[in-house]
Amino acid sequence: MSVIEEVPLPGPRPQPIPVRIGAPRAGPPRAVVLRKDPWWAQPLITGLGLAAFVVYATWAAFRNGHYFVGLDQARNYLSPFYSPCLASNCPSAVRWGPITPANSGFSPALIILVFPLAFRLTCYYYRKTYYRAFWLSPPACAVADAGSTSAKPNGLRKRYTGETRFPLVLQNIHRYTWYFTFIFAVLLTYDAIEGFRFPGGVGMGVGTLILVANAVLIWAYQLGCHACRHMSGGSLKKLSKAPARRWIWTNLTTPLNKHHQLFAWLSLMSIVVSDLYIYLVSSGAFSDPRIF
Repeated sequence: MSVIEEVPLPGPRPQPIPVRIGAPRAGPPRAVVLRKDPWWAQPLITGLGLAAFVVYATWAAFRNGHYFVGLDQARNYLSPFYSPCLASNCPSAVRWGPITPANSGFSPALIILVFPLAFRLTCYYYRKTYYRAFWLSPPACAVADAGSTSAKPNGLRKRYTGETRFPLVLQNIHRYTWYFTFIFAVLLTYDAIEGFRFPGGVGMGVGTLILVANAVLIWAYQLGCHACRHMSGGSLKKLSKAPARRWIWTNLTTPLNKHHQLFAWLSLMSIVVSDLYIYLVSSGAFSDPRIF
């Protein structure tokens, strides 16, 4: 049996700085960056990606038109930005209204997007992404945050409060927003099924495949959420005593959670692709090819 001996490092050993809520911020001044790799690339790319989505989603939400392809075009496609249908002129079978008349000028997407937006804003992965990309807090591991300046004691942010103060304390609603977006995942699945409804029976177009892919990616992101993983396997002293929850935790939520970052981006892109495709078909830019 081999024994591993601790080899002392040359020079004085650095002393750990305890991190406490409300205590002085730990870490080196921002001018001191020991990393030699392009650490700035990831926050830059993710920041540009999130900014692009915000710009597109804002345009799509205020567009208030061309968000469905009806049976007059031999299709039944509804944009995920406008699902469930709240307008009086929407042909989808999922109607909750009409809450917004067709000629009111008010976009129903402004009501719908509140719930998925709250879910994604408070998501653990998205928090890390926009904290690093937009607030530089911190921009990367082992890199001081933007609040570190030489004008402050030790060149550091004066106090570290975490997410204990307004507005960041609202991040704690994440687990509750999950319940609302679960309903939206069901509705988007229904929209994907409706995409198979063609005049005279069942059919499939390119738009059908896009809506199905969007529903699958939404479910992968939804079920891989950290809150969902906790609901399936948390708050138990012995997971073996709950075989159904153990199976879900082991075979569903945990494998999806390992790729939560990937599904967060793929589902975000699939929403944009679905809406843009439906907009182009609805506006007459091209016709949706029918597969069968």
